[in-house]
Amino acid sequence: MFLYFLFCQILRINFSIIFLTMGKVLAFINQKGGVGKTTSAVNVGLSLAVSEIKTLIVDLDPQANATIGLSDLTEKSEKNIYDVLINNENINEAISKTTFPCLDVISSTNDLVGAEVELVNIMAREYQLKTALKKVVRKYDVIILDCPPSLGLLTINALTSSHAIIIPIQCEYYALEGLSQLLNTFRLVQRHLNKKLIIGGVLMTMYDSRLNLSKQVVEEVKSYFKDKLFKTLIYRNVKLSEAPSFGKPALLYDASSNGAKNYLSLTEEILQRVI
Repeated sequence: MFLYFLFCQILRINFSIIFLTMGKVLAFINQKGGVGKTTSAVNVGLSLAVSEIKTLIVDLDPQANATIGLSDLTEKSEKNIYDVLINNENINEAISKTTFPCLDVISSTNDLVGAEVELVNIMAREYQLKTALKKVVRKYDVIILDCPPSLGLLTINALTSSHAIIIPIQCEYYALEGLSQLLNTFRLVQRHLNKKLIIGGVLMTMYDSRLNLSKQVVEEVKSYFKDKLFKTLIYRNVKLSEAPSFGKPALLYDASSNGAKNYLSLTEEILQRVI
């Protein structure tokens, strides 16, 4: 039964490819940690790839969670995103192939912790990533940027490089804390560095239908963001939490899990609304 569901989902996603615009860059961003940002970036990236949409995931987080979460699929590369941004290495040399023909990865490293300081002294520091991505953007249908949980120069580089941002928000009490700061940063980048940048959508994660709090948070976010809120909810799911420790996204760890199904639905919605 699930295989039939998965087949139908991929068919619908493939239908959406007809309307795909080449080389869209999406930044998954929230300066608050633990909101499902990396989980969303990794699972959407794989969902696109299994639908034969050529996808590149760039891990911009010094914690390297996306790199770890894809480690079981990824060939090791000697270069990483730090080398590209700070040492001006060719971005093509930092791209790692995976076991999926349509999915490539640029890994992160904890050296990226110092990049915020090192970027300060580089000319046109806000455009380092955008300049690098120009060399590969035509090779991919979608490039996903997994941003760090901060609003420093790495995140500014991601915003400057992107066509749209996707904001994951957890369904908990402090969900909207700090969101105004993120939106202010978004507007400043939009005004001065990337006039075409848009909010692609807001994603509610860790939803628990048993809790009134989850429903209240969704309603509060919906009243603020209105049609920017994705209809798909990412339910709290054990398999989503377990999958990264095995170095693979939920779709590969347990394709029948609610988490995998949620991300397939989200990917379809992103293709229809954002890309």
